[in-house]
Amino acid sequence: MQLAIADNEKEQLLQELRKANLRFQQVYPGDKPDRQPVHTVYGGANLFKADTCVRMGEIALRHLHTYAPNFVALARALQLEGHDQLPQRLADIARLEEKLEGLSDTARKQEPAWLYYTVYKKIARKLFVEGVEDFRIDFEDGFGNRPDEEEDATAIAAAKELAQGMRNETISPFIGIRIKPFTEDLKHRAVRTLDLFLATLLDQTGGILPDNFVVMLPKVTIPEQVTTLVRLFELLEKAHGLTPGSLKMETMVEATQIIMDDEGRNPLMRIIRASEGRCIAAHFGTYDYTASCGITAKYQTMAHPVCDFAHHMTKVALGSTGIFLSDGATNVIPVAPHKGDHLTFAQLQENDDNVHHAWRIGYGHTMHSLINGFYQGWDLNPAQLPMRYAATYHFFLSNYDDALFRLKTFVERAAISTLTKDIFDDAATGQGLLNFFLKAINCGAISEEEVLATGLTLEEIRSRSFYRILEGRRKHR
Repeated sequence: MQLAIADNEKEQLLQELRKANLRFQQVYPGDKPDRQPVHTVYGGANLFKADTCVRMGEIALRHLHTYAPNFVALARALQLEGHDQLPQRLADIARLEEKLEGLSDTARKQEPAWLYYTVYKKIARKLFVEGVEDFRIDFEDGFGNRPDEEEDATAIAAAKELAQGMRNETISPFIGIRIKPFTEDLKHRAVRTLDLFLATLLDQTGGILPDNFVVMLPKVTIPEQVTTLVRLFELLEKAHGLTPGSLKMETMVEATQIIMDDEGRNPLMRIIRASEGRCIAAHFGTYDYTASCGITAKYQTMAHPVCDFAHHMTKVALGSTGIFLSDGATNVIPVAPHKGDHLTFAQLQENDDNVHHAWRIGYGHTMHSLINGFYQGWDLNPAQLPMRYAATYHFFLSNYDDALFRLKTFVERAAISTLTKDIFDDAATGQGLLNFFLKAINCGAISEEEVLATGLTLEEIRSRSFYRILEGRRKHR
């Protein structure tokens, strides 16, 4: 049968379409396979020390052991499904722990209590090894507006402490600073702090930045604020002999104007473009955003519907761009009301009740974020860290079997497409499934070996790119 479309006409049209497709792929490359921390801890710059991250992990671990001395206590405190079926007597709990400890990983998963037990053990291990994944030395809300002399001195002192932490290897794997916003009244202070901090840090380290260093620009409302920071980065890189493009930034989503501008458009993509490739993440500011919506303090919470609206608008605007998204912070801190060594039984019980209540709130907020596709959030206090990991590990481990089946099926489908030389153009979906396991590996929820059941090799998993996996398999056919 003779075709009606001439080859030259077809190729001309398809070449034009190719240009448009490639432009689209540049804007929306899909989820970034790089490691994303599960949280960011914000701490006042005046309090930051070289060993702050290590000490926070130690405090968090003591907090966990104090208010949940075993996995049954944690499951009961969080009222996890099936917790009422667990033993109550300490002797029975100890026997169950001993039994589970003695089983292989495969056999342990057949036990009803395996998930509670595994989550608890992983929390304790994580807090001991790497309690803080990301830390932001805060010169904004966590520091406040102080005399210029005081902020100058703090910027210098904090930079020296960070340099010492780099030498001692006591800082978190991701770290940075939050400067003040580029509003008219604070822009000069923000720039001076950035300049002082970086000059001191680079002088102390011989021109070396920490790994995964980032500058957070808060309360962004217009692209010009981001453009200005980029131009300042260029000046700083030139002055200090840094590789062009080495300074990275994050933006805050914490004002209604960053969700919808004066022309009724969502400006987030324009703000990201203004960073010229330097912006790696957008963090939601729960309390500034709810305040900008006119929500009174009593009702400013992560669970407020206005937050979900902002979350979804952010995901719609920045989905598949490779920009990491982070949710905000729970402002209910699990701190006991009674202190001291000689508390009454009633006071101890009230301490437990208060801490466990706050735990449930924090756990619920983190789980809500995860379910809605926000794999990172803020923490404000070391006592919040156990619940950050409790929710994260429970989320990944409880979804492991389903994700394993889906990725295994997807890998097999990709192999068939490769074998038959078909065009397999759904690599973004495969990357999304792979990213579930990469995030789970990064935070310690699962091991690399546990992903092998998908049919991928360790080398393929470590490539962190489903597209590279497909390309590699095509080459070996």
